[in-house]
Amino acid sequence: MRKYFYSVLVMVFAGVLLYSYSEANAKKYANKITSKSFYDFSIKTLDGKNQINLKDFKGKYVMCVNVASKCGYTPQYADLQKLADTYKDKLVIIGFPCNQFMGQEPGSADEIASFCQKNYGVKFLLTEKIDVKGSNANAIYQWLTNKSLNGVSDATIKWNFNKILIDPNGKWLSYFSSGTAPLSNEITALIK
Repeated sequence: MRKYFYSVLVMVFAGVLLYSYSEANAKKYANKITSKSFYDFSIKTLDGKNQINLKDFKGKYVMCVNVASKCGYTPQYADLQKLADTYKDKLVIIGFPCNQFMGQEPGSADEIASFCQKNYGVKFLLTEKIDVKGSNANAIYQWLTNKSLNGVSDATIKWNFNKILIDPNGKWLSYFSSGTAPLSNEITALIK
């Protein structure tokens, strides 16, 4: 029992140490990003064939969601699509596949696209698979999670299906945890 306790204690300490290191590196990396506007960024589509230019969404709300196919929150894909359909004239949803949380997005681009379409009818934009935290976080997520870049708030991406809402002027508006349902009043009240 004592051996088990010490093993758990060492694992917790190592986890805290690694988390602190990755957060410190993320803030250090954020200082290297020169883009100050959400609209300055672009990213490849899931199939890698095209660029998604965020400037194309000026005048609309944009919801950025780190997504995964093998997560307890994966059924949110269906409600994200309903949200996109309901507010199609005012809102763009962009899913950013990420495998950083317990390897819950292990698939290839084709596998992810097929899974999302077949199981949830996803038609909203999906990007290439990226990191959303740590020193290798994509530049968009560096901006989304660092007040020093977005000018509004820090946000920690703790798990899959965290949501960050950008207003129609490209300003950081709000962060929602994984447990916040896409169709919740907390989200829809901001878009109406």
